[in-house]
Amino acid sequence: MSRRLVNYPTLAPNNRARIWGTRFLSCVVVLLCALVAFAETDQSWLKRVSEKDRQRTNPYAGKADAIAAGSKLYSQHCSKCHGANLEGNGGKPSLRSETVRNATDGDLFWILKNGDLRHGMPSWSAMPEPSRWEVIAFLRSSQESVK
Repeated sequence: MSRRLVNYPTLAPNNRARIWGTRFLSCVVVLLCALVAFAETDQSWLKRVSEKDRQRTNPYAGKADAIAAGSKLYSQHCSKCHGANLEGNGGKPSLRSETVRNATDGDLFWILKNGDLRHGMPSWSAMPEPSRWEVIAFLRSSQESVK
């Protein structure tokens, strides 16, 4: 059995540069698309909140005992991802962001209840409703103390 060697033509330097330039440009385009997609997903959960949910108000807003209880719940359940200081941890989003500050209490209640698993946010629907409102009361009080 004889082996047949295939002679592949070598590319001229200007062709190599063109191929590498095309590859580089393709990588840049993919990276830009990924960045745009990431920026969009940061607020994508807000688009899924119904107007009825968005209008909900926190019955514990501004109540010191609810804020204290919310602080404990936050430490137990949320600080691992969002950090003790609410500024995010390990790539998880900051709860001091413009998006979260501008969200209504109803928006925040919705995300706690439903989660967003595609982006790593679990559902806390098993947590009693009053406890979720206490976490939101704590979050709002912490945001106000930074202003």
